[in-house]
Amino acid sequence: MRSGSTHLLRILHLASPALPIGAFHFSQGLEYAVEAGWVKDEPFALEWIAGVARCAIGTLDLPVLLRLHRAARLGDDDGLQRWGRFLLAARETEELRAEDRHMGSALARILRELGARLPSRNHPGYAEMFAVACVHWNIGEDEVLQAYAWAWAENQVLAAVKLVPLGQSAGQRMLHALVPLLEEIAVQAFDIDDEGIGACAVMQGLASARHETQYTRLFRS
Repeated sequence: MRSGSTHLLRILHLASPALPIGAFHFSQGLEYAVEAGWVKDEPFALEWIAGVARCAIGTLDLPVLLRLHRAARLGDDDGLQRWGRFLLAARETEELRAEDRHMGSALARILRELGARLPSRNHPGYAEMFAVACVHWNIGEDEVLQAYAWAWAENQVLAAVKLVPLGQSAGQRMLHALVPLLEEIAVQAFDIDDEGIGACAVMQGLASARHETQYTRLFRS
């Protein structure tokens, strides 16, 4: 390997489920969907995760992440803060907002320990800190979007394996099937203009809202 060529390792570090930011605490409504019988086996789980990827991650998170990355690269703190607030405001439930703030603050703590320069911000969002980390390690836009999408999908699949429940082989089949979709939404994010950014994942919003008062649950609300 060429000396100093660590971009791949850095992005793998950021996308790793071993990164202690608490992503495994949250199911983003999937737990309620299983409880309600909306997701009951591997095909239903794959359909649910793919649907959220198409209608929320690909149309909201990724195009905003792209703008966050560009703002961080240019040192545009106002733009970074504005798009970070936009993404937080676009979260449909308190549960989803709490997840965003929790993971963002946890990632910020880790990045400070690793020597990254961070903007001064109370309760930063996860995507905002992800973008800052990628700029700090000179990770390009394509890799940023793909790694973020992969980390999200992997966490959702792990949640489905626990909740449905599914076997580990089923989880790997789902991740394998999701790869082309994750690549597709990462590419499409470049073509979404500011007015086109938004999410339309109605069932996820309902599931997340109902999960906040679900009596028995493994995941945080």
